[in-house]
Amino acid sequence: MAAPTFRFDVQEGGVATVYMDVPGEPVNTLRPDFEEELSGVLSRLDGDPQVKAIVFASGKADSFIVGADVSMFARIRTQAEATALSRGGQQAMERLEDLARRKPVVAAIHGPALGGGLEVALACTSRIATDDRRTQLGQPEVQLGVIPGAGGTQRLPRLIGIAQALDLILTGRSVRSAKARKLGLVDEVVPKAILLEVARKRAAGLAGGKPMPRRSPLDLSGGLPKFLRGVTRPQVLQEVALEDNPIGRRFLFHQARKSVRKKTRGHYPAPEKALEAVRIGIEEGAEAGYRAEAERFGELVVGDVARHLVEIFFATQELKKDTGVDDPSVKPAKVEKVGMLGAGLMGAGIAFVAAEAGIPVRLKDRDDASLGRGLRQIAGLLDERVKRRRITFREREERLALVSGTTDYSGFKSCDVVIEAVFEDLGVKQTTLKEVEREAPAAIFASNTSSIPIGRIAEAAPRPEKVIGMHFFSPVDKMPLLEVIRAKTTDAQTVATVVALGKRIGKTVIVVNDGPGFYTSRILGPYLNEASHLLLEGAAVDEIDSALVDFGFPVGPLQLLDEVGIDVGSKVAHIMRDAFGDRMKPPEGFEGIAASGRLGRKSKKGFYKYEGAEKGKKEVDETVYALLPGGVRRGAIPREEIVERCVLQMVNEAAHCLGEGILRSARDGDVGAIFGLGWPPFRGGPFRYADSLGTSHLVERLAAYQARFGVRFQPAPLLSEMARTGAKFH
Repeated sequence: MAAPTFRFDVQEGGVATVYMDVPGEPVNTLRPDFEEELSGVLSRLDGDPQVKAIVFASGKADSFIVGADVSMFARIRTQAEATALSRGGQQAMERLEDLARRKPVVAAIHGPALGGGLEVALACTSRIATDDRRTQLGQPEVQLGVIPGAGGTQRLPRLIGIAQALDLILTGRSVRSAKARKLGLVDEVVPKAILLEVARKRAAGLAGGKPMPRRSPLDLSGGLPKFLRGVTRPQVLQEVALEDNPIGRRFLFHQARKSVRKKTRGHYPAPEKALEAVRIGIEEGAEAGYRAEAERFGELVVGDVARHLVEIFFATQELKKDTGVDDPSVKPAKVEKVGMLGAGLMGAGIAFVAAEAGIPVRLKDRDDASLGRGLRQIAGLLDERVKRRRITFREREERLALVSGTTDYSGFKSCDVVIEAVFEDLGVKQTTLKEVEREAPAAIFASNTSSIPIGRIAEAAPRPEKVIGMHFFSPVDKMPLLEVIRAKTTDAQTVATVVALGKRIGKTVIVVNDGPGFYTSRILGPYLNEASHLLLEGAAVDEIDSALVDFGFPVGPLQLLDEVGIDVGSKVAHIMRDAFGDRMKPPEGFEGIAASGRLGRKSKKGFYKYEGAEKGKKEVDETVYALLPGGVRRGAIPREEIVERCVLQMVNEAAHCLGEGILRSARDGDVGAIFGLGWPPFRGGPFRYADSLGTSHLVERLAAYQARFGVRFQPAPLLSEMARTGAKFH
């Protein structure tokens, strides 16, 4: 017989403490048997005359309830099943809320209370949370393409007000205890050591008739919700102060809907469905609201967007357990200190994330001025964390103290891993490698190159087995992906060590085999090339970019070139052409843009204006057209063709990478494109997208473009073979 999820004890004074502790799992999740098990324990508590009040706590060390067991979503096949799942969750919370009317229930929250975990807490009479940084509260369901399904869209607005509830539900963001207290989401914040003691006192007091302090749900002292930013505060106060009447509600829902549509561009239905469920509950009553929540939850769970987002979730969970090597006996070496060569934007960013993870870093650059700029960048990132209340000033000082600077190799001998982010040139990197071999003979040497094969760099190494690629993405503190590149000579422990280091500094890590451009830069190359071909054929800059943004990319390809540097893009394009021939040949006439001094944002001159442009607005610098065939007069290329040509190039190259063994799996290819290049998550990644279109259709479209434009659209051999057999990537 399986161990029970719930146990309880009764203290003197009649306060029962219920502990939720899912057997054999590191964290609590709401599983299919949750409703039945909770109902059983609540019946026992309700029927026990000794029990006057209840504290609901977690039996796990550092988490409350992290949400629903997401694997349930993957097993659901019909909308009716999903709707029934939501109805079951609602009934469980209703049962808890019903008991709380007779016997007060206080949620004692330590660690994450997310999704269904927060919905449990919302059904309680009162909530007390710890001041620990691990304690976070939120409804992140929209990040998986669904909405709260156990009453969250109904109880949260009634507790903290419509505006603040919408801010949490529509964005999926979580808040720490102090912010939750300001919102009225929790009633008290206490140290972990006294959580249960305070919760029991609160429960006993409520049972004895002691009134509970309440914050007005109209209070905006916790800050304006994001969807109301840009609206004047007097207007907000005037309208939101009336959120219990039709005028105020109409204003709030209008602003929220406008914000959602601007952000999602219609690609993510969950936020708008959540908005509908909240509105119906407020305007038509709780019963209608719960019904609307369950119906919309059911509709979303079986939709393509949620399916893709859940698949990505599972892929990232699998990668957390992936050591990067196939041999389970290989263990990573200990990393107690990191050396960082280059204090520029990338180098300082890497040093920052290492220090954030508590790892000492020795940062080197060629002179004091360059080193000083890097150290100031790190200090600035930490200051921003303090400003946003992510860390305290004391923690800022402790983390900054982990980074020491130098203009020579002093202090590098004790480094376990040395990462270089020097100039993107093979000779420079090989010289740097030789210096590190001399100064830190026991260290792993990791290159942050974005395109040069690691095997070529390792040719200069006496210990090529300790040379590896660690390709970070800019800005390092925000971009979640780390692409680890294994050369033929790299040994398994080196791979396992840098993969473990990558996870430690908070990255999602994929391991790829060596080759020009590896995976991410390689599939980005033909995508950017195709955008350049379209530009030279007469398409307008903003037409190209807006078409790809409408497809779901965060920025268009030409804006991306402006950001990375048009000269850098040109250099990488030539590396790709040298490696792959005419298939990767950049369009003739494009080099004149960089040669004219237009390098993008860094030179304040590119495809877009950077001086005199209105803040937050992208304005094409039309003088760039004078450097292109056709001049200012731009032709009309259908938007559907713009999208299809660029996207097919990326998908086709991803298939090349998988077929050639650069990628270990289609899973890694999807994760790499989404987290490294901004591939639209709702489309599931290049390989999921290929499956959705069908490989035979893909090959047909590639062949049609090959007839028009030549070898660059030749289908990858793997795609052609899969089209012949009808195989899928997943």
